[in-house]
Amino acid sequence: MWHYIKRYVHFMVIAALFMVCEVLMDLLQPAILSRIVDDGVLGVNTGGVGDMHLIWTLGAAMIGLVILGGFGGSMSTVFTHLACQNVCNQIRKDSFQTIMTLSFPQVDRFGTGSLVTRVTNDVTQVQQLVSSFCRGLVRTCCLTFGSIYFLFRLNRSFGFIILCAFPFMVGVMALCLWRAAPLFPRLQAELDQVNAILQEDVSGIRIIKACVQEAWEKIRFGKANDAQIRTQLRTLVLFAFMNPATNALMYLAVVMMLWTGAGQVRSGLTTPGAVMAAITYSTTLLNGINMLLMMFQNITKGNASWKRIREILDSRPEIADGPFDGETEIRGKVEFRDVSFAFPGTEQEILRHIDLTVSPGETVAVMGATGSGKTALVSLIPRFYDVTEGSVLVDGVDVREYAQKPLRGKIAMAMQKAELFSVAIGENIRWGKLEASEEEIRAAADIAQAGDFIRSTEEGFETVVAQRGMSLSGGQKQRVSVARAVLREAEILIFDDSTSALDLKTEANLNAALRAARPEQTKIIVAQRVASVLGADRIVILEHGRIADSGTHQELLSRCPAYQEIYYSQMGEGETKVG
Repeated sequence: MWHYIKRYVHFMVIAALFMVCEVLMDLLQPAILSRIVDDGVLGVNTGGVGDMHLIWTLGAAMIGLVILGGFGGSMSTVFTHLACQNVCNQIRKDSFQTIMTLSFPQVDRFGTGSLVTRVTNDVTQVQQLVSSFCRGLVRTCCLTFGSIYFLFRLNRSFGFIILCAFPFMVGVMALCLWRAAPLFPRLQAELDQVNAILQEDVSGIRIIKACVQEAWEKIRFGKANDAQIRTQLRTLVLFAFMNPATNALMYLAVVMMLWTGAGQVRSGLTTPGAVMAAITYSTTLLNGINMLLMMFQNITKGNASWKRIREILDSRPEIADGPFDGETEIRGKVEFRDVSFAFPGTEQEILRHIDLTVSPGETVAVMGATGSGKTALVSLIPRFYDVTEGSVLVDGVDVREYAQKPLRGKIAMAMQKAELFSVAIGENIRWGKLEASEEEIRAAADIAQAGDFIRSTEEGFETVVAQRGMSLSGGQKQRVSVARAVLREAEILIFDDSTSALDLKTEANLNAALRAARPEQTKIIVAQRVASVLGADRIVILEHGRIADSGTHQELLSRCPAYQEIYYSQMGEGETKVG
């Protein structure tokens, strides 16, 4: 954590100095109050005659000390916030930046809910940890040891009484913290589960309502929330025991001081003002111990959260950049050389010994039954995953040799599940090319057959999309996603079943517009419908992770049983719609 703190340690030092000023003002006041009582009110040293002038003078001094202490406390708070907010702001940014570099399997292992919790709640706990060190540690140490020092200076008997009680209070705190420490990591893990269920249910609320499963999801969320609450209550019960225990020990010490002080006052060894000051110092010491308790609690929580954040910060992307910058003479060529692939953490191969070459400017369609490996195949091209065996080449270079940015700069991809952001439609399309002009955005939308429906909305391209694109239909979302891919003007365009929600006429118009606008672009189309691939130069049939056959529509129809099965199962509907 020092890596982050050292940038703002000057704020922490200034905050600590102001805090020392505030605590010192607090510690000086009981001694002044003792003089007011003894000399100003009781006249202990003047034959029982009070001194109003002394009362007014010392009272004004106390007010001045309060003002000075308040200023010190306010400035300490300001600089503490400057340190804490900046430290945690940088931690949160670095955590998010690291998440953006993680590979898909790493994100899956963490879980979306857990990542959200770590970047939000855990960073907040770390912020309290830094604040505890920056402000709480200085204040607690000054109050605790300062009160003991002034008690000894005031009366050694009072100091020894407090000193005898102090180890017992620290022992109670240590016992409670020892019992509570293992609960904090569990608490954060259970909060991960609550957030994960909440995120799933909010994003899938339409499915929940369609299947009438609201009651079941309430039970599922309730169980996760109840588990988290049970752990939270265990920690609260521990600390609920600790506060009364430490208070009881302190009040017992105060009773002992009153008993001792009463005897010393009768013997003339001390004064009533000194006893009153001793009680005030004891109260101050109790406040310091209670703050110490809260500080240790924040430190324990913050340490558990910091370990979880470190898991993110220390993660290194499993897919690392290669040395190649992407400049090649060949443009738009894709090769699979004896490629086998299994998802990380599994042994079942999705693809087996794939050999396939897609020439520049060629349109190749990939078809096959569900689970045959179509999406896995195209996901290897932009290197979302690394092959298990063999190699994937783009423009004659193994994708593992590329730096990821120039590699993915050669590829535009539209997926079946269109991911849209809660910004204007035009901005969603602009994600394909941030520097694109308005004319380029409109042209890409027209190629994707999205221009008409966008212009029909009240605000056109400035229409803001609801969260996760919920304000658009499935076909509209897919067309916006396709427009985003088209805008990139990449060498290789991949459609991963990204037109499945379009009617055949719209899809045919899209393909025609795309051929006219990007005739030189290499296109790889994953599709389920025969009508979607009839215009392809070549159709590749995947079966159980292997290439069963490849060729034109007529060639496959004449010789490939798998393609024949697909074709004839759709023939009635397909012939009607195509014709």
